Amino acid sequence: MPTPSTYDDANLILRLYELRREDRMRSARKWYMESFGPDTLAEFRQLCPPGSDTNASFRQVSSYYEMVSSFITSGVLNEELYFQSGGELFLVYIRLEPFLAEMREAFKNPGMYKNLQSVASRYADYVNRNDPQAADAFRTRMRALLGK
Repeated sequence: MPTPSTYDDANLILRLYELRREDRMRSARKWYMESFGPDTLAEFRQLCPPGSDTNASFRQVSSYYEMVSSFITSGVLNEELYFQSGGELFLVYIRLEPFLAEMREAFKNPGMYKNLQSVASRYADYVNRNDPQAADAFRTRMRALLGK
């Protein structure tokens, strides 16, 4: 049985929402949702070269959701309550997933985005409770938005 959520959980979710509304973060999220979709590390490096605005946007979005995921994996934030409104986290992971293993190997960092991966997997289980194909259907829709 899940741990009951608290007012602190709700307040943290509201604070996280406020951070998402900051101008630079909003711009980075818009770019990520509309344009980010490399399938390989080589494609990622071409799209997001070091020092570029696209690299900064990638780091802004991915590190934000890795941070949020760390709150969930460490037990600071109630997973069930977050999942009720936190679907964007899953999209962020879906777009990173195709080349994540390559990225971890290239950067010699096997723990890179481990919290995000763990929480995205648990989110897929959460949405699949209502329909076992829900997570895969979402993945397909999100890839189609990029013409893939």
